Amino acid sequence: MTAAKSAPGRIARAGAALLALTLVSALAAANERDQSLLVLTSSNAQGRNELVVFKLDTAGTPVLSLNQIVPTDGAGGASGNAGIVQFQAGLGAVANFGSNSVTGLARQGDYIDVIGHVNLAPGCVQPDSVALGANHLFVVGSNCAQSFQWPSGRADGAVVHLADASAAQIAVGQTWAAVTLKSGSVLQLPLTGSGSLGGAATPITLPATADDTPLGEAFWNDTLGFTPAHSADSFAIVNRNRTVSPVTGPTPPYPSNAPCWVAKGGGNVWYTGNSPGQAISVFFSDGAGGAFYKSVPVPGVPTDLTVSPDGRWLAVIYTAGGTGYVAAFSIDAYGGLTLVATSEPAGVAAFSGVAISQ
Repeated sequence: MTAAKSAPGRIARAGAALLALTLVSALAAANERDQSLLVLTSSNAQGRNELVVFKLDTAGTPVLSLNQIVPTDGAGGASGNAGIVQFQAGLGAVANFGSNSVTGLARQGDYIDVIGHVNLAPGCVQPDSVALGANHLFVVGSNCAQSFQWPSGRADGAVVHLADASAAQIAVGQTWAAVTLKSGSVLQLPLTGSGSLGGAATPITLPATADDTPLGEAFWNDTLGFTPAHSADSFAIVNRNRTVSPVTGPTPPYPSNAPCWVAKGGGNVWYTGNSPGQAISVFFSDGAGGAFYKSVPVPGVPTDLTVSPDGRWLAVIYTAGGTGYVAAFSIDAYGGLTLVATSEPAGVAAFSGVAISQ
């Protein structure tokens, strides 16, 4: 990762990649108990992408306030995607679609700093989704999926070239990664023993009832849940053997309802952003199927969502009246959702990607 100058007064300097990032991560973990819950998203602006950070104050009546705006030193412009922002164990990443790069992030106290940049492999362009494994960063764009050692940002593993430019999201499990393609496919990408991408992608055969516009995805250990959003069976479970178990979604189906984006909750709960239904649609599953439970209203059109590391909070980005917002929901012991706070406008028409740091 190319080192970048950090914000004054927080990280004095981001030294030579791996050592500096490891130290930052250790500091962040040590301070974790004293930190607030932060919700991170991106402006996705074509000219100047910015990380937009909100703080959730849960003392008394919860308040979701704008905490920080951080230039990523790149350009946005992605669309029809999810997972462009990720955060894990004090470190995070945000992709710059228009600059063919990924910006590294680190948390210090209640602030986020830019600590460096990862450039895509030559010929790979337009990154629109990232995922974080135990020790790797995964990136997919319009023509490549690739992995990097994390947090050093050093290229590692195979560069998987994609003939289809419609990638919506990349996610990673224990032995395989997956890429959803809006054109109607899901790809399985094997992982090596060290956790990097191991070779060419294998298409997963989707049933006719669940093959229309795959968008969001998330892993439960080594089982993938994804949303063929415009299908009657608008949620599906896939195991490592590429066996697909479709699940009927809310009715009436698309275009009235379309679970589009996915976040894994605790136990057997999955949350999906239902854009036309302006709701979070909740599913339950086991390893071989599942059932739609119910939909919880959102005050606009949801475009991505995430669950906090402790499983107690869900954040969703949505648009209403031509403006982007963030909403925070509490999650009870049974996976139920309660809307607790929404953000004020931050001058962004529509956010892209959302992550939670605790």
